[in-house]
Amino acid sequence: MPAEISYADEPQLAAAEFIDLLRRSTLAERRPVDDPVRIVRMLEEADIILCARDHAGLLVGVSRAITDFSYCCYLSDLAVDMARQRGGIGRELIRLTHERAGEETMLILLAAPKVLGYYPHIGMDHSDRAFTLDRRR
Repeated sequence: MPAEISYADEPQLAAAEFIDLLRRSTLAERRPVDDPVRIVRMLEEADIILCARDHAGLLVGVSRAITDFSYCCYLSDLAVDMARQRGGIGRELIRLTHERAGEETMLILLAAPKVLGYYPHIGMDHSDRAFTLDRRR
């Protein structure tokens, strides 16, 4: 993990800063970045928002999760600036998110197609037990 990266809970993360990071990661193509009101709601209703910042304070990674802190934790967004990927930021955000949610929780996420190989590489198990219903809008 790079020494110049700091990690912190940031429950008041600004929507504009989050959107900017989504655009600098691969996640913007699957998130409503053109609907800032919806992004605000996504941030307000999250249980965990962990941020990674470089030495200048630039947001370079975010983990946004929904959890009951006792049984399950859904890691809904894991975004790392494309220029900073492969440096351990995502792995550390996942570790901290799981730690923050509690050792009794199962961490669950739906992987983006482009990064399916990443999660087994960092020790996560693949599951064929997930089911989804698409958004209506």
